[in-house]
Amino acid sequence: MKLIILDRDGVINVNSEQFIKSPEEWKPIPGSLEAIARLNQWGWRVVVASNQSGVGRGLFGMDTLNAINDKMVRSLAQVGGRLDAVFFCPHAADSTCDCRKPKPGLFLQIAERFNVALQDVPCVGDSLRDLQAGVAAGCQPFLVLTGKGLHTKDSPELPPSTRIFPDLDAVAATLTA
Repeated sequence: MKLIILDRDGVINVNSEQFIKSPEEWKPIPGSLEAIARLNQWGWRVVVASNQSGVGRGLFGMDTLNAINDKMVRSLAQVGGRLDAVFFCPHAADSTCDCRKPKPGLFLQIAERFNVALQDVPCVGDSLRDLQAGVAAGCQPFLVLTGKGLHTKDSPELPPSTRIFPDLDAVAATLTA
């Protein structure tokens, strides 16, 4: 099975330092939805793994998070794309949970759900914690320069095996070539 794990904010949709708190605030990055559709067409199973601490901070509830994710899924369907699953950590940043990236808990849940080893599975993120979580689970880190990516690429903590791409569309072009 070809599996790819994507962060949401800053990879699929425009990031906001104030969090995406409503479906109206969720705006896709140009080309990202089409990139997911192309991955689907080439046989990739696409899964989202996202920290959503806005829930734990009380900025929005689970009903709102579900509505945001529903908008993402509906928007993808309009261009012929789909997600196989959406995994998220709802806990605040100060939580001791094992699912908040950079801990690998979300990735381990994905491995269990899909009954796969994550060795060399591409994980795409725009922040250091996205990549660190993926590497801790055995994934191949892909940094996109959208969202926080331009800042992240200069981090001395960037995993040495990280592949860098302008955006998700460029990742998809490489994986479907």
